[in-house]
Amino acid sequence: MPTNRTTLAILYSLLALVLFDAMGLIIKHLSGHYGAAELSAYRNLFGLIPAAIALWWSADWHARGRHMRVRQWRLALTRGAILTFAQYFFYLSLGLLSFATASTITYANALFMVALAVPLLREQVGASRWAAVLIGFVGVIMIVGPGRDTFTPAALLPLAAAACYALTGITARMMDHEVPTALINLYSSGVAVVGSLILAAFTQGFTPLQSPTDLLWIIGMGAFGGSAVLLLIAAYRMTEQSNLAPFSYFGIPFAFVFGWLFYDEAPWNELFPGALLIILGGLVIVWRERAQRRG
Repeated sequence: MPTNRTTLAILYSLLALVLFDAMGLIIKHLSGHYGAAELSAYRNLFGLIPAAIALWWSADWHARGRHMRVRQWRLALTRGAILTFAQYFFYLSLGLLSFATASTITYANALFMVALAVPLLREQVGASRWAAVLIGFVGVIMIVGPGRDTFTPAALLPLAAAACYALTGITARMMDHEVPTALINLYSSGVAVVGSLILAAFTQGFTPLQSPTDLLWIIGMGAFGGSAVLLLIAAYRMTEQSNLAPFSYFGIPFAFVFGWLFYDEAPWNELFPGALLIILGGLVIVWRERAQRRG
C-alpha cells in the first residue's frame, strides 16, 4: 500500500508539472496583450480557490480548532509579498524568452534554497551540497549566457524569480511547525492578490479584455494553475517530499517539448549542456538530503 501511494503521488506531481506548463503557455500567449502584473493578479485571484480548498482538506487545521490567526503573521505577509515578485518576474520572462529557457532557469530555486539556508536557517551545508550548488550555477550561467552576443538582460528575470521562489520556500520553513501548510499558502495567496493588483497599478495598469476568448484563456490559466496546486498538495500528503523532488526535474523536458509544439521553439544551443548541469546539481542536493535523513 505505501508503494502504491508513493507511485500515485509521483503521478500527481508529474500531472501538476504538465498543468503548470499549460498555465505558463497561456501566460505566454496572453503576454502580447496584457501585462505580467495584471496576469499575475488574475492568477492569484483564482489561486484563492485552491488555497481555501486545501485548507479545508487539512486535518491538522481542523484538529487545531480551525484558527485563522498566525503568530508569525508578519512573516506570512512577507512571504506573500515575495511570491508576488516571483510571479511577476517569471511571467514577464515568459513574454520575452523562449518558454523552455524561462522555465529551465527557474529550476535554480533549489540551488538558491541551499545557499539561503545557511544565513537564514543557520543550516550546516557540507562540501557535497556546495559542490552541487556550484555545478548547478555553472549550468545557469551557461544558459543565461553573459558575455555572449545573444545575451539579453531578460534572461536575468527567471533567475530573479528563482531566487524569490527559494525565499518563499525558506520563509515557509521559518514558520512555526504547528501552523498548517495550507494556512500559510492561503495567507500567501491573499497577500499576492493585493500585491499583484498594486504592482499592476504602478506598472502597465489593467487592459480591457480584448475578446471573450481571452476571458476563456484567463479562466483556463487559473484552472490549470489551481488544479496543479491541489495535485501537488495531495501528492505531498501521500508521501515524503524527498520521494517527489527528483521527478520535479521532468519539468525541464516537458517545457522544451511544449515550447516546440506550441511556439515552434527549439533552443538547443541556449539550454544544453547548461540544463543538464542544473538537473545534476539539483539531484545531488536531493540525494544528499535523503542520505542525511536516513543517517
